[in-house]
Amino acid sequence: MSDSEDDDTPQLSAYTLAALQEFFAETQCTDSTGDGKYNVGVIEENWQLSQFWYSRETAFQLAQEAVTAAGDSGRIACVSAPSVYQALRELRRDDIFVSIFEYDRRFAMYGEEFVFYDYNNPLDLPDKITAHSFDIVIADPPYLSEECLRKTSETIKYLTRGKILLCTGAVMEALAAPLLGVKMCTFIPKHTRNLANEFRCYVNYDSGLDCGT
Repeated sequence: MSDSEDDDTPQLSAYTLAALQEFFAETQCTDSTGDGKYNVGVIEENWQLSQFWYSRETAFQLAQEAVTAAGDSGRIACVSAPSVYQALRELRRDDIFVSIFEYDRRFAMYGEEFVFYDYNNPLDLPDKITAHSFDIVIADPPYLSEECLRKTSETIKYLTRGKILLCTGAVMEALAAPLLGVKMCTFIPKHTRNLANEFRCYVNYDSGLDCGT
């Protein structure tokens, strides 16, 4: 085919293509019925949004850690960590309150527990989300950058009553420690796909994730 023929071929704009992809993804999600909609990975990763889901084992280990840390009738905020939110809901724990803070509106399928969140506007949250209203915040900033971690940290510190479970790259350790008072755990989270960057967990409390000194 000649260059002129290529030029004549109709092309979708990037915006239109993204909108169509989101529509089809939402259609697939709403087809899920019952508790199956909470299965880890039921919503596919969108690499354009830097989405890389945890393995099922990691998602459930982090969920169990969050439940233990939150305590009885605890409140848990999952900031850019939808795999952990899904695992928490798969645990079928009626005694915990969970919110999912996400930029990806496909997760609005989770109803009132979904809170639209853009790390670029870290404190632009609904009135119903009050300061220091969660026993633990588990956060996975979407990008390995100083800007992203600093802004996400603002959100974390606003939401938490004290406990923080941060999941991010090992390269962010030197920044995460002074920002959030966290230390690296020996537990190494796994993803469904291998990531180029080493990934780690950080906490600011005595955790079951076997923290190093």
